[in-house]
Amino acid sequence: MQPRQRRSLEFVLDNLVWFMLLAVLAIFSATIPNYFQPGIFANIIEQSSVLGVMSIGLALVIIAGHMDLSVESVAALSAMATGILFASSGIGMGITFTPGWLVVPASLLTGMAVGAVIGALNGYLVIKVKMNAFIVTLSSFIWVRGLVVAISGGRSAQNLADEVRFLAIQRFLGIPLTAYIAILCFVGFSFMMAKTRFGRHLLMIGGNEAAAFRAGIKVDKVLMIAFILSGTIAALAGWLLAIRTSGATANLGTGMLFNAFAAVVIGGVSLKGGVGALPGVYAGVLLLSSINTAINLMGLPPHYTQVIHGLLVLAAVLLDTLKQTIRKKLA
Repeated sequence: MQPRQRRSLEFVLDNLVWFMLLAVLAIFSATIPNYFQPGIFANIIEQSSVLGVMSIGLALVIIAGHMDLSVESVAALSAMATGILFASSGIGMGITFTPGWLVVPASLLTGMAVGAVIGALNGYLVIKVKMNAFIVTLSSFIWVRGLVVAISGGRSAQNLADEVRFLAIQRFLGIPLTAYIAILCFVGFSFMMAKTRFGRHLLMIGGNEAAAFRAGIKVDKVLMIAFILSGTIAALAGWLLAIRTSGATANLGTGMLFNAFAAVVIGGVSLKGGVGALPGVYAGVLLLSSINTAINLMGLPPHYTQVIHGLLVLAAVLLDTLKQTIRKKLA
């Protein structure tokens, strides 16, 4: 195969999810009435914000060759902490500041601190105690959700301060500011993965941890940062979720883990580690949101969404295997 043909094939393999997204949007626009309009596309971007942010942290850990199943529960705990402290109804304490805008960084830092602590605990157990990441983070998925129910007593906290709600209510070009936060996160972390030493080391560790260690990379340090980032980013997603709903309930975010996992896998992140790019993950999130929107417009039962998402994950894993086989032949 000629070098030019090889580069073209590599480009297609690396950006396959974007071609899938364009194809799906074209098909839906041609077959579903009222789908092809700016309001629908703005809604797709809006729906992708919370799931997209959550998927970033999960993707970082999977690229590093590990797993973090706790992201959904961490997001829920972050949202509940934000609601209890800064919401004014239900179990909310309604903490305020002067000037009022200080509630935004205060609530954000509170939520992210919660996530960082849980991420550090997960990382310590996996890296220092040498426990299996799947088991550790599955345990965190369970006990953190239980903690959400325990501290809330099954009740809700509602009516966040107007200064915080502003981010969900205010729109620019028809899209809420929370969606722009998600886009900025993808841009920032994509730059980190592509242009920084940490990003390169993360990919190398996921590809071959032993070789990365022999190359002088501080594997434990990089992995610990990855787990802390995963927890912190999941907490940011929970904060955004609290903003969208103006508070928190004990079951907030239930089921988001599976959608985040689907987005990451569909986006081209290999479950074997060492392969993946965050722009592809964002395309995976948009693809899932596009399908959800189409199902709603067609009036189909909600369980169709689960069926399609499951089939997409299976197809993504098969495609990942196929891409690895093609790359081996190109090498």
